[in-house]
Amino acid sequence: MSEDATYFWTKDVDGHTRLGLTKAAHEALGEVKYAELPAIGDKVSQNSAFLSVEATKAVSEFNCPINGTVVAVNPALTDNFDALNSAEDGVAWLIDVD
Repeated sequence: MSEDATYFWTKDVDGHTRLGLTKAAHEALGEVKYAELPAIGDKVSQNSAFLSVEATKAVSEFNCPINGTVVAVNPALTDNFDALNSAEDGVAWLIDVD
């Protein structure tokens, strides 16, 4: 998808930047069935691929909107991706970056 920047929200959480999916992403993707996320310790770079999502409307790879090192991954996403299907900004978080 070409509108990566509009598909992510960021929020400061305990000194880290939390990154999640926006309502616009949910509308474009539909229900998320699977997501491949970076692991804790991985480096992410702005405008470089970091997330692959399989959803009802599309299979997409996304570029990261920020630079840093992954310090946390949403534990609810270990084997169940329902947490990503919330259309509320701030709820469907992916990773924390330092």
